[in-house]
Amino acid sequence: MGAPLSRLAVDAGELAEGPWWDAAAGGLYWVDIPAGRVHFTSGDGGQRSWDAGQPVGAAVTRAGGGLVLAVRDGFMTLDPATGATAMLAEVERDRPGNRMNDGACDQAGRFFAGTKSEDDEQGAGALYRLDPDGRVTRVISGVTISNGLGWSPGERLMYYADTPTGRVDVFDYDPATGSLADRRRPFVTIDKPGASPDGLTVDAEGGVWVALWGGSAVHRYTPDGRLDRVLDIPHVHVTSCAFGGPGLDTLYVTAAAGPGADRGALYSCPAGVSGQPAHPYQG
Repeated sequence: MGAPLSRLAVDAGELAEGPWWDAAAGGLYWVDIPAGRVHFTSGDGGQRSWDAGQPVGAAVTRAGGGLVLAVRDGFMTLDPATGATAMLAEVERDRPGNRMNDGACDQAGRFFAGTKSEDDEQGAGALYRLDPDGRVTRVISGVTISNGLGWSPGERLMYYADTPTGRVDVFDYDPATGSLADRRRPFVTIDKPGASPDGLTVDAEGGVWVALWGGSAVHRYTPDGRLDRVLDIPHVHVTSCAFGGPGLDTLYVTAAAGPGADRGALYSCPAGVSGQPAHPYQG
């Protein structure tokens, strides 16, 4: 895929992650995990940022206003007008060496986000679901680095990456209850040397776009798991991707510092296909 890349953030911190398009505001939220910063890049290039006070893995809007963050200690609210934060629900208080990582909401406004240990201990993390009533449920255990997740059009399937497995897995999903069926099965295995799946997003045609940590690329896979497109990124550690723009046909890509790059980056490019809208948390 030879689409022209535009670099939107010259200095995106150490580990840019979690791009999330806010259609109402006409801009993109994203985070710098270790700095605990939440950023907003508007359609005209304007920048704002807030301090979450602790490492932050993902940020989504809240239907009632403001943001909900997946942070080190669990789920937190952030008021962009004042910068005020408040814990909404603690997660893994018994595991002080863990932090929350990537996350996303389904159409019903349930916020899924997972955890990892800071030293990447095998099986120390999990995937959680924050329901609109504030209840937290562990939905997958024994995860090492919980990372990208997304849903097929119609939400009958949920795609999920536990990075060290080298795979993106797929679950049958019940959109009425937010539950996963027992049938977890491989969707694709990343066969690029040194590369592992990080964040992901799913377009309106059911194509799954996977950011490759250590792979300098984003791959698009068709719903049957065939590699369809490769988007080269001039950063080794590509962390995530999301659709945005007025027509949801722009792909935004985040990247982290690594070999050949002492800072992270935020890129955009025309995708050639439209994405699905991002959904707010409905709590």
